[in-house]
Amino acid sequence: MRKLTGVLGVALFAVFAAQSATAQSACKNRGELDTNYCDENGDLVADLPKDPKKWKNPSTLVWAYTPVEDPAVYEKIFAPFTAHLAKCTDKKVVFFQVQSNAAEIEAMRSGRLHVAGFSTGPTAFAVNVAGAVPFAVKGFEKDFQGYNLIVITKATGPIRTIADLKGKKVAHTSPSSNSGNMAPRALFPKEGVTPEKDYTVVYSGKHDQSVLGVLKGDYDAAPVASDVYERMVRRGQVKDSDFRIVYR
Repeated sequence: MRKLTGVLGVALFAVFAAQSATAQSACKNRGELDTNYCDENGDLVADLPKDPKKWKNPSTLVWAYTPVEDPAVYEKIFAPFTAHLAKCTDKKVVFFQVQSNAAEIEAMRSGRLHVAGFSTGPTAFAVNVAGAVPFAVKGFEKDFQGYNLIVITKATGPIRTIADLKGKKVAHTSPSSNSGNMAPRALFPKEGVTPEKDYTVVYSGKHDQSVLGVLKGDYDAAPVASDVYERMVRRGQVKDSDFRIVYR
């Protein structure tokens, strides 16, 4: 089996059947994991069942990538990775489009999804709810690829600082998103602005929808992942000159 390099943020479904009620009650340590899983070795992720007969070895692997943008974009972009994964595993590999973080986690929890790239925020939910086992991060040959939380607004608008968000309508992406929701809720109060208290939160669904919504004037501003914004600029979907970044 060829070596699978860490080219994207990935979690592997611990391909095993849900444990029986007897096995659940016999679990000595579960931590924050769902009752279907056990963590007796204390590594914070689901253990394989002790009985090898409960392990699964699907003939076709189904994988997905976190839908921070239009999922249709990813199938073509990740075609080389899909082919690489097939060579590494000697299995047929199918890319599956998911429309939300919740749908991706549920697909893995139910066993319909075997390998997935999760964004930062949903990873903990995937581990605890779906038995996901993270094993790689998106990056380059010698380093991982990071990103920043940025807050964008229209370049011609009045917002120039985080404080100017008060009284405005701001697009967050989804409840489980890190840069699109959880990080702003954790960081902005230190800047003197508390989401929902000082400004109205509207969930756009995805980072690209937040960016386009700000451009169209549907939202006054939006916290988004810098890498998504930069990809949209490179693809010509938006112009960097149309936006002002007021937080990074």
